[in-house]
Amino acid sequence: MPSNQFQRTVFAFLTVVVTVHAFVFYNLYVVNGATLTELNGTQGVLEAINKQGGVYMFGTYMPIWSVVLVEFIFAFSLEVFMGSPCSFKLASEVFNPRETHPVIFESAIICATIGLMCPAMSLIAAFIYYPYYAGFSIITLFATWFKLVCFNLPFAFFGQMFFIQPLIRKVFKTVFCRNKAINKPLAVQAIKAEN
Repeated sequence: MPSNQFQRTVFAFLTVVVTVHAFVFYNLYVVNGATLTELNGTQGVLEAINKQGGVYMFGTYMPIWSVVLVEFIFAFSLEVFMGSPCSFKLASEVFNPRETHPVIFESAIICATIGLMCPAMSLIAAFIYYPYYAGFSIITLFATWFKLVCFNLPFAFFGQMFFIQPLIRKVFKTVFCRNKAINKPLAVQAIKAEN
């Protein structure tokens, strides 16, 4: 859908804004919500986070907005420099953009992005949320990374395929609808870019 670097950056920005908020909510409320409320003796997750002084990150407790900001910076950087360029190349190695239906090709790009971004962001999260108060162990780091990938990969796949990417593509088309080239299928744009 994006046809130039500015549009690719806007598309990545919109995707990361929605994705980071979804993952912060998912990890705090769904994955760790019961543990947080139990440890802090509260009824709600937000109450538990406030009672403990924020979210544990970088060996200290920080407010939720800082968690979102830090994760956004890492995710946006990874998406722009690794996720978007590499996922297109990976999808092009499996499917020929000229012969593949645009929906299938775009789905392949989404799957490749998930396959790259989920392990990378999970590794970053393993460092960010590592329990440094207990001392550092590479085995604990890799175990935490593996656990995070196992928790986040299904959510990343279903969230991106069926909610986030359709929403972002709709918003993107609405914002850039004045340019008719954007509404052309991605495969057609890829063919023109090669020529």
